[in-house]
Amino acid sequence: MLRTAAGEGRLSLDEVEERTTTIYAARFRHELDAVLADLPHAAVPGPVSGWRPVLALAAQQFATDFATVTGRGGAGTLRRLFLIVASILALASMLLFAVHGIADGPHHGFGRPFGHD
Repeated sequence: MLRTAAGEGRLSLDEVEERTTTIYAARFRHELDAVLADLPHAAVPGPVSGWRPVLALAAQQFATDFATVTGRGGAGTLRRLFLIVASILALASMLLFAVHGIADGPHHGFGRPFGHD
């Protein structure tokens, strides 16, 4: 909120520095209210909880990786190659598990003691 207010010209750099010092010296959340009281939307936001922020970050990361793989992202060739190889390996693993049936029962010795055929 202080950076926004300074960027909009509502606070000078000296005021931002003074308020920042006060914020870092604060020990409790209620002490921040006095520092931000004269700014619009001065209520201190509480912690965000739930799945919405997690899903939003996952969607943002997926969009960034997809843009990188398709060549529209600003990432280098090495990251693009890594994402393509990781995607191919993940798909191949899922296909192997689905076709071979490892996930639904003991096959080829998985889950059986050694020496019991």
